[in-house]
Parts: sequence; C-alpha cells; structure tokens
Amino acid sequence: MSIQEVQKAEAATATPILFQPMALRSVTLRNRVVVSPMAMYSAHDGFADDFHLVHLGRFALGGAGLVFMEATAVTEPGRITAGCNGLWLDAQIPQLKRITDFLHRFGSAAGLQLGHSGWKGSSRRPWHGGTRLDDEDVKLRGEHPWPIVSVGDESFDGEMPGPTALTESDLSALLESYRAATRRAIAAGFDVIDIHAAHGYLLHSFLSPLSNKRGDRYGGRIEDRMRFPLAVVEAVRAEWPADKPLFVRISSVDGVDVGWTIEDSVKFAKALAARGVDLVDCSSGGMKLPRDKNLVARNPGFQVPFAAKIRKEAQVATMAVGLILAPQQAEAILQSGEADLIALAREMLANPNFAAQAALELEGAAGWDLWSDQFRYWLERRAKALKREGRA
Repeated sequence: MSIQEVQKAEAATATPILFQPMALRSVTLRNRVVVSPMAMYSAHDGFADDFHLVHLGRFALGGAGLVFMEATAVTEPGRITAGCNGLWLDAQIPQLKRITDFLHRFGSAAGLQLGHSGWKGSSRRPWHGGTRLDDEDVKLRGEHPWPIVSVGDESFDGEMPGPTALTESDLSALLESYRAATRRAIAAGFDVIDIHAAHGYLLHSFLSPLSNKRGDRYGGRIEDRMRFPLAVVEAVRAEWPADKPLFVRISSVDGVDVGWTIEDSVKFAKALAARGVDLVDCSSGGMKLPRDKNLVARNPGFQVPFAAKIRKEAQVATMAVGLILAPQQAEAILQSGEADLIALAREMLANPNFAAQAALELEGAAGWDLWSDQFRYWLERRAKALKREGRA
C-alpha cells in the first residue's frame, strides 16, 4: 500500500489523523503531535539539569506524542554555545535518563537530536547577542571561546579567526563521535534519533554549495557534498537499534532561488531512505544570505509545501514544521497528505498543553482521554460545571 493509500484510509476513520497512533518500526506514537527540538542554551558544560526535566516533562503532561530533546552536541567543540546540551561523555547519560523516564511515564516517546555546530560554534546565547564569544564573555560570564571546525576555513559571520577545515582524518574521528553519542542515547532511553543536517550547522554546510567549496571527494557535485552527511547517517543507523526509527532534519532550501534547492532535498531524501532513515524533518534556511534571498516566515505553514513535495517525490515519510498554530491547520495538513507528523516549537512554548487541548477541539469529550489523570479529574468536572452554567 502506498503512502497516499494509507493516508486515505486513515482519513476515512472517525478519529482525526492528528490523534491516530503512528507506528515507526517498533515505536508507536500515541498521536502525530511532535515537540520540535528547541535549543534552550541552559545546559552546564554539556550537562542537562532540572530545567530540562521540567521544560520537556510538561509537554508529555500536555499530551504530545513525541518530545524531542534539543540539539545535542556529539563533541564538546561541536556546541553552538556554552549552554548547549551534549552527549560526548558517559557522565551525561543519567540526567537524560531521568528525562526519558518521565516522558515515558506520561505516554510520550522520547526523541534526541544529535548535531554539531560547525562554523556556528563558540557563539553567545541569543539573548547575549548570538555573536562570537570573546574576552568580554570571559569577564562577564566565565565563558571562554573555543576553536571551531567546519567544512572549510571560511568564517560564517566574517569574524576572525575562522574555523579550521576538517581533514579526512578529522571526519573519521567525527564519525566515531556520532557512533559513541548514539550508544549513549540508547543507554539514556531515547526512542527516536533525529540527525541535525539543517540550519547552517556542520552537516548542512557540507550539503550546501554556498558553504562547501572543498576540492576533495567531499565537495563539488551534489553526490560528493552528500558524502559525509550520508556517512554520518550510516554510522548512526549501524549503532542505533534496528527496531528504532531514525529521522533526519534538513533545510529543504537555503533560501529563495539560491544554493541548496528543493530538488536537491528530494535527491537527498531518497538517499536517506535507502540508508534506513524513516522520516525527513523538513525545515529551511540557516545560511547567511542577502535579505531578498531569505525565506521569510510570513504565512502559517510556510514550510509545509517542502514536506509535501519530498513526501510525494521521494516516497518517504515527512514531518511538517514552521508556524503551525492551530489544531485545524495541523489536521488539514495530515488530511491533505502533505506530511505524516506535525512538529511545533514556539507554539508549544506558548501552550505546552497544545496536544491535549487540540484533542478536545477536534474530538469533543473523547479528547479528555489524552489528559493525564492528575489534570483530567479536575478540569473535566470544571468544564461540565461551566457548561451547565452557560459559561462554556
């Protein structure tokens, strides 16, 4: 049965697709609502803490089917900021296990995004300006800049020193770092891994012709630019249990008629699927571009067409993300066959109960089943009382 036939059968059932389970290998998501990986820049030397437990745990209490931990660096120099989460040490496993245990207790699958900052590393947190760390950060916050590496030696932001271009030996070592982080992710209890190959970070910088100027077998034509990202996928897939799903987040396009294109993404998605990737997470952007070439989030669901095209042409499951704001909008995306999962980020920050409230909107009283006992008992009774009084 094709993806389109499956989607049509799902749409014919009484339950909204948004709240139908989805099986990915041995992992079954209770619904199609996903909390997108969101960097909080609040780790300490790569270690998550109770902030992350509370931040992520509330999404499980709010009914999400899959909750992603933020982008997690596979090496210490691969952090974006000093506050980024990491998984380069065994000692970082226990706190992450606390988080996955809590997510599982309240019905959510636990996802982890593995990444490397590349030329965007050694940066300030966004609320400190987002620019490169320097001596002022050492004085103010005790945060020291560190050497960064990338696809080449060109600087992302024009600041010096630029990154060190990765050698083939460096790339081999990085593959081992991805493998080791994957093994730690297993020990930490994660159900899904999402490899970060978007937003201008290391793997995306290999893919895009705007950043990849290499003259060796990792640069040039698209097949060579895909070589290292695909090697990472193969390395992670080999370590990750065969019964657990693997996602890859991509920038579907670099911008408007520039650099990496949606046709490139379709080609990449086919190669990913051939290597055991179960779903492509379809975002966009991340390169430094002239203003008129940037893709601007002007309309709700502005990236959904990318997920739709990749799903149709590469015949792989996709996840839509980007200004998805309402349950009806999310359901319409699924009903139209444009994506298989719906990821929310800022909307979840504004409303951690998005999934549970959406269930009430789309399913009526049956939607109370998604609420945890601790909340449902009181809120269902309050809703009935307000209705009796004509106030709901």
